[in-house]
Amino acid sequence: MCRTDGDHGSDPAPEKRPDADRTFSALLEESLEDLYENAPCGYLSTLVDGQIAKVNNTLLNWLGYERGDLVGQRTFSDLLTVGGQLYHETHFAPLLRMQGEINGIALEMKAADGGRLPVLVTSTVRTGSDGQPLLIRTTVFDARDRRAYEQELLRARQESERERERLRQLATTLQATLLPPTLANVPGLDVAAHYHIASIDEVGGDFYDLFPLAAGTWGMFLGDVCGKGAEAAAVTSLARYTLRAAAVYDPDPAAVLRNLNTVLHHEYNGTDPRFCTVIFGLLTPDGGQGGFRITLAGGGHPPALLLRADGTADYLPTPGGQLIGVLPDVHIATTAFHLVPGDTLLLHTDGLTEARTTIRGDRYGDDALLDFCRALAPTTAQHTVTAIRDLLGTLGTGVDDDTAVLAVHVPRPDRGER
Repeated sequence: MCRTDGDHGSDPAPEKRPDADRTFSALLEESLEDLYENAPCGYLSTLVDGQIAKVNNTLLNWLGYERGDLVGQRTFSDLLTVGGQLYHETHFAPLLRMQGEINGIALEMKAADGGRLPVLVTSTVRTGSDGQPLLIRTTVFDARDRRAYEQELLRARQESERERERLRQLATTLQATLLPPTLANVPGLDVAAHYHIASIDEVGGDFYDLFPLAAGTWGMFLGDVCGKGAEAAAVTSLARYTLRAAAVYDPDPAAVLRNLNTVLHHEYNGTDPRFCTVIFGLLTPDGGQGGFRITLAGGGHPPALLLRADGTADYLPTPGGQLIGVLPDVHIATTAFHLVPGDTLLLHTDGLTEARTTIRGDRYGDDALLDFCRALAPTTAQHTVTAIRDLLGTLGTGVDDDTAVLAVHVPRPDRGER
């Protein structure tokens, strides 16, 4: 078949391709000795006793030595820092003899100028046909970048821990400012309170107070703001001081909670609504019968417990009380009773009853708390709070929310309960 002129001029590449292949192959041909001497890692061969028999240029350049300074003159451990030498003698060398190899050990090597080079070392024992060790081959990787990275991570972690400690101190200080430093001393009444912090990293929203009002009366309250953190702390502070101010203006418990509801709903009815549960009490001494007349108002809060002098205990009914701050008009539930000598009144937040127990992880619950108080009665305020503190301790990490308790007790003068 005859070829046309066009055939003669087509595809000249096949004539050039063999030369290109030969050039490319030549580029790939490298001396094994050159690969050893200029590898991206250090190579070191030592006799069984550690004496250096061979070292490549890479490691020499890193350490600043001449070959004659090391080969036949120094041992591998001579190139290590004091701490590295101790680790080599006590751990590295024994493990290498036992296992025949050891990988990725972090050490520091001494440079000729006295500097230090952090390295990662891998060593392998080469044996003869009789199984006896002949020499040790060691690969050394430059770990300066890794060391710098680890130090930066350590610095960042230490700074994070310092920042966390500052936040803990801030949270603790802020939490302390939200509670009364001391409760009012009410003649004829013993008082005890406790605040259990579930997490030292977050500010809780529980609060309580007992304070004097006009005409020989006293007010007390205990509440729980939804959420945690700075936002909850702001609501807690607002609620606490609003309750005190509202009680001075109108001490009727239902009026006090309605005033608080108006303030919270006005301040927090936008995109980030905030609310709380509160129980407020008005205490008035009863000079005729002894003890105190108490009126309680509840706004969505767990009912108070009355531990009587006769050894019984029950929840005081405050049904239907609504959360404070949710609706513009709120329904408040009230109850009135007489706290006689020997009786103890206990207010608490739901961190206790909602704590998880070790039994199937169930909540502690209202019924369990009632049984607990029935076993305590008759009792005193301090004894009640101490017993609840011990109970919280037994629940341990199951208490995942802050818990506040406030107890008031009318002592019986014939028993010297004070």
